[in-house]
Amino acid sequence: MSGWLAVAGLGPGDAALVTPEVSAALAEATDAVGYGPYVARVPARDGLARHASDNRVERDRAAHALEMAAAGRRVVVVSSGDPGVFAMAAAVFEVLEDGPAAWRDLDIRVLPGITAMLAAAARVGAPLGHDFCAINLSDNLKPWALIERRLRLAAEADFAMAFYNPRSKARPEGFARALDVLREACGDGRPMIFARAVTTPDEAIRVVPLPEARPEMADMRTVVLLGSSRTRILARPGAPLLYTPRSAPA
Repeated sequence: MSGWLAVAGLGPGDAALVTPEVSAALAEATDAVGYGPYVARVPARDGLARHASDNRVERDRAAHALEMAAAGRRVVVVSSGDPGVFAMAAAVFEVLEDGPAAWRDLDIRVLPGITAMLAAAARVGAPLGHDFCAINLSDNLKPWALIERRLRLAAEADFAMAFYNPRSKARPEGFARALDVLREACGDGRPMIFARAVTTPDEAIRVVPLPEARPEMADMRTVVLLGSSRTRILARPGAPLLYTPRSAPA
């Protein structure tokens, strides 16, 4: 039996947003590997072994998946959202680079998914309609000084921004520091969007001006978007629509 490994994105939460390509890979797989809550989203069936692990063992998880694929198993490593956006695809390739040369001969595919920032943006309109950037606010794998520098430079360049991993129990102060940097660097009332558990039954969307944003508005299930200075708010009955124009002045 010829083994293979697919790194797949399960989307933001709604099963309807899992792509047909990912569903087909899961239907053929002998093994699903990933962080526990994500593996739980993969339907159990005969012939499929589900391997759940903790959130901070990405390299161990990737090595286990590669070992099983090398042994002839058909393995899907699952991430939420898109596997290439702060998720498992890079972890698999880090381990592949350091691992046995034979692993490079494996059939390895990355299957894209809808990442949280795109699902959140769609809920409120098109706040990422012009140039934007995505920044992971966790300092587990990079120093806070680098995060702060990127925040300041992105604000100086007037990007709309998407923030992943804004606040956790282990890092309650990080998002407060990020908000301080953004208020100082932006100096205006551009909209900040808090999208928690987007596309799930627990979804909650909140839009506030940057000066009114508070750290407790975010947790690890929240993706946060910040408009640029050009982002517009269209009032209408019910929730407003937000969009960033496709053009910028000279």
